[in-house]
Amino acid sequence: MLDRTTPTGLPHRPGVGYKPQHFSNILEASGPVEWLEIHAENYMGAGGRPLAQLRHLAERFPISVHGVGLSIGGEGRLDPEHLARLRHLCRWLDPASFSEHLAWSTHGAEFLNDLLPLPYTEATLARVADHIAEAQDAVGRRMLLENPSVYLDFAETNLGEIEFLSEVARRTGCGLLLDVNNVYVSCTNRQTDPDDYIDRFPHDLVGEIHLGGHDEDADETGAPLLIDAHGSEVVDPVWTLYERTIRRGGARPTLIEWDNDVPDWPVLAAEAARAARILDRVPA
Repeated sequence: MLDRTTPTGLPHRPGVGYKPQHFSNILEASGPVEWLEIHAENYMGAGGRPLAQLRHLAERFPISVHGVGLSIGGEGRLDPEHLARLRHLCRWLDPASFSEHLAWSTHGAEFLNDLLPLPYTEATLARVADHIAEAQDAVGRRMLLENPSVYLDFAETNLGEIEFLSEVARRTGCGLLLDVNNVYVSCTNRQTDPDDYIDRFPHDLVGEIHLGGHDEDADETGAPLLIDAHGSEVVDPVWTLYERTIRRGGARPTLIEWDNDVPDWPVLAAEAARAARILDRVPA
């Protein structure tokens, strides 16, 4: 039976999203980095160098598996072949944590290269809960569900995002992955208060935190429009929001996400070191 109460096996310290160009750097001098996260879809092949390197890293670091292609919020059923590959990966790797996005990225047989937001309605809630239950049962472990980046609100939305996430967790037993950069991006785009969002969030359900960079743009009225891009340093307002987060909810495993325009290892390690300094100032 699936244990829905077990916390993640990740240390409450900084981790980074693993990129193959950093393999030697991590083994030689990982610095403040104490765990690694991979995108599941990059490791669903059979053998080869990627899996060999991942096995080597898993002997030294706890690994978090972060899915980007399950389409938890999609209209149709979950792809059984994708679920089977995910189950195989998790059984082979035995990761410390498994997470996915509150988003959709499929339509029929089409796969979209984006993680698209959802209207927060009772129908969406029921569908997402069913999909999470199916995924957790298939993989045999608890999922963490990540809050999305949002650029606009749907007219049919009648539930708040925090209310929606909390109810999904209650129905399924899943945990939550709190992406602080996503909070800042979404609240800026919606013109709401990110501090209020963090204060109201159910921190007892949080198993992991994400930090990343975003791009700045403007909409047709000149209002700020932030894009979750994962291609730059974490900005100071997000660091401030992160410190507020862990003061409210306590230290949590904290990931530095940098997926585009990936820098040399010292730059990424410096971001992890900044997270470590903040964690050191906050009681466990």
